Amino acid sequence: ISCVFFQRCGEISFDSPDQNAKCVRMLGDARVRGQTGVLSERRGSYPFIDFRLLNNTTLSGEIGTKKKVKRLLSFQRYFHASRLLRGIVPQASLYLLDEDYLGQARHMLSKVGMWDFDIFLFDRLTNGNSLVTLLCHLFNVHGLIHHFQLDMVTLHRFLVMVQEDYHSQNPYHNAVHAADVTQAMHCYLREPKLANFLTPSDIMLGLLAAAAHDVDHPGVNQPFLIKTKHHLASLYQNVSVLENHHWRSTIGMLRESRLLAHLPKEVTQDIEQQLGSLILATDINRQNEFLIRLKSHLDNQDLRLEDAQDRHFMLQIALKCADICNPCRLWDLSKQWSERVCEEFYRQGDLEQKFELEVSPLCNQQKDTIPSIQIGFMTYIVEPLFERWAQFTGDTPLSENMLNHLRRNKAKWRSLLHKQHSSSRSNDHSGQVTGSQEQTLNKEETP
Repeated sequence: ISCVFFQRCGEISFDSPDQNAKCVRMLGDARVRGQTGVLSERRGSYPFIDFRLLNNTTLSGEIGTKKKVKRLLSFQRYFHASRLLRGIVPQASLYLLDEDYLGQARHMLSKVGMWDFDIFLFDRLTNGNSLVTLLCHLFNVHGLIHHFQLDMVTLHRFLVMVQEDYHSQNPYHNAVHAADVTQAMHCYLREPKLANFLTPSDIMLGLLAAAAHDVDHPGVNQPFLIKTKHHLASLYQNVSVLENHHWRSTIGMLRESRLLAHLPKEVTQDIEQQLGSLILATDINRQNEFLIRLKSHLDNQDLRLEDAQDRHFMLQIALKCADICNPCRLWDLSKQWSERVCEEFYRQGDLEQKFELEVSPLCNQQKDTIPSIQIGFMTYIVEPLFERWAQFTGDTPLSENMLNHLRRNKAKWRSLLHKQHSSSRSNDHSGQVTGSQEQTLNKEETP
């Protein structure tokens, strides 16, 4: 009954902040509070924004104003919830891999610590199960299954839940991105400056946070959720909306799977809180906060990795690096990720234009080109972070490799941007028509 009540309330949207707050309090029974006191979110409570529904021509005639966007989003929540309540949950088809594919996947896993690891190829070889396969392997490699006495079947069930709660229709924020971030995190955890101090708990937290850091991502950003008055924005009061949701959803899956149920209460409580701290650190709006703190530590040389607090901070930095490391990959891989993230931006921009909303920065396909977006991203976000990371790790082969890729990739995007500008100028000149030419063209026009 409480689930039905929540889904019904989920359709309600008030104009008054007080009414909204009251509704959020009413929705409390949809969030599961465990013994640790950390609120989690029930799986399926916040389904994705289905662009197929938003672009449905039968609905587009009825929904033409931004005031009705939230009504459509509520319809999607109800539509998804009704399927869940009826027990009609779409299941992905399972296909058996032949020995050739399995052999190639195993061979790739033997090189999972290499920076040129191709996650797209690995995802194909594992039939779309890259995240589950990768995490099972890494938990075994790092000895976490033995150390925490984890049940392998329960671990697999939890990882399947995480993988399935990513949305494959998102060009960028999907399970392959999560697997890519996890593989990068594995590489960073092996950096000598950090690896010498990490405990099994640190390693498990780092891998779990990487795997689940974007779980149930709707394919749109926080400003979109805020301006459409999405229920998640109200729930988290417009602060780290997506990151809070990713964290609470992860806690919900941990509890539902009972992966850590055999551990003492204080251990699970600490794990849940630290997972939140790691995932919340990926909020790009907090970039300067972390950079300033990292710069201060490095300049003062006061990082003490024997201290759990300092180790946790560097895990946050490692996860932030892993989350945005695409520009530091080989060009072929980096370019694919760049095109995917821009496609997701453009989809949001098209949606905003359709409903007469202000188009978010970087989401206007007519003005924001992929090269210009990537150059800006590398210059203002990626370079400052990775230069500090290299200062922390020292001149390790991995750090040098990443910075070299970053510089080469940025040069390639600049070259592509220059070609675009040259092409547009050429088209402008070729499109100019003199007065006499215009008269000639007009004379030659047929009725």
